Amino acid sequence: MTDDVAFDPGAEAARATEAILADTLHGTHRGVVVDSPPGAGKSTLVVRAARELVAAGRRLMIVAQTNAQVDDLVLRLVAKDPELPVGRLHSSDQDAYDPALDAYPQVVKSSRAGDLAELPVVVSTAAKWAHVRDVEPWPHAIVDEAYQMRSDALLAVAGLFERALFVGDPGQLDPFALVGADQWAGLAHDPSASAVAALLAHNPDLPQHRLPVSWRLPASAAPLVSAAFYPYTPFRSGTGPGDRSLGFAAPGDGSSYDAVIDEAARSGWGLLELPAKLTPRTDPEAVGAIARLVRRLLDREGTSVSPGEDAVPLTAARVAVGTAHRDQAAAVREALAALDVTDVTVDTANRLQGREYDVTVVLHPLSGRPDATDFHLETGRLCVLASRHRHACLVVCRAGVAELLDAHPSTEPVRLGVELRFPDGWEAHHAVLARLGEHRVGV
Repeated sequence: MTDDVAFDPGAEAARATEAILADTLHGTHRGVVVDSPPGAGKSTLVVRAARELVAAGRRLMIVAQTNAQVDDLVLRLVAKDPELPVGRLHSSDQDAYDPALDAYPQVVKSSRAGDLAELPVVVSTAAKWAHVRDVEPWPHAIVDEAYQMRSDALLAVAGLFERALFVGDPGQLDPFALVGADQWAGLAHDPSASAVAALLAHNPDLPQHRLPVSWRLPASAAPLVSAAFYPYTPFRSGTGPGDRSLGFAAPGDGSSYDAVIDEAARSGWGLLELPAKLTPRTDPEAVGAIARLVRRLLDREGTSVSPGEDAVPLTAARVAVGTAHRDQAAAVREALAALDVTDVTVDTANRLQGREYDVTVVLHPLSGRPDATDFHLETGRLCVLASRHRHACLVVCRAGVAELLDAHPSTEPVRLGVELRFPDGWEAHHAVLARLGEHRVGV
């Protein structure tokens, strides 16, 4: 990375994008891989690459991993280029696509690929593409969220295109569970590997790029998230210290809740630490603390300010609560409803991927636990929870997590032939916890 004085985020991002587009449009390799950190403009890159490929006269298929991702890309494409005909290949199920697409006559929808093959762009899920047969291969493909695609899913669609751009975030959670896959670890034909891992195992000379700037994460968050989760593909924040601010019209009431809110508004991070205690997964005290914290965030009438934007009220829709488990999320929703709080997003890390909010409140995955399992040490889970915010992240956790980590050191085996893209969860948890300790407020 360039030093602080010389670093121009806009120029660095533009330079990286031009290099990616040059390899995509004019390169000779069959694939181009792009690593994108949280909030780096991955969707913007996909839309721009699609438009430039179409402008060059090249038919294009786009592969996404979920119907929601497909519909979002279609809406982004038609918003950016209202004259562009876009095919939405969908299943035969009822409600197979977002009804919002019906408002755009340039979006042609069909469950048969042959009906859409002559359109400049056709978008669908990997699962749907896997059933496409008897069509001429597309000259180009873009695979969105490529790290969330299994290698077998890539194999199923590889015959449909000649060249492809693979874009994804290597720090996010895998959308699939690995059971009994140890015998394949490190092999080039490992069926449990992600699409990108399998692609690079067979094609190590493919061009690899990264987007160097996160436009979501503030200057207070990007250094920690980059160091803890992306040490091999570091990035910087698109804003500098003090460029963003979070303020409140109502003063604090002297409680621990308001103290940690003020700390997070000042520094970007806040740790509300409850006394050490082994608890059930849906720890009633921690759940109650999260609900009261969110209630105070809204009662104090916050306002967020970002460069080039008007001041924005901190409404419930701009706040999210993240948990590791669905039953924890359900308990938080119930506690918030009891405090008459609605419209706040409460969900697991898996479902919060790709989304952003002004302020997030996180129940630490290891809070109150007697052990540190592989599930709770999963690097991607903590990465997602710590990287959804534009202004501040508040973490609720019981004391004793550092001691818990030391009592359960990482035992994940080192496998020959498996490339490490980020530290294991044990190391990442320690790094995040050390930073949060600087912004601790005890209950």
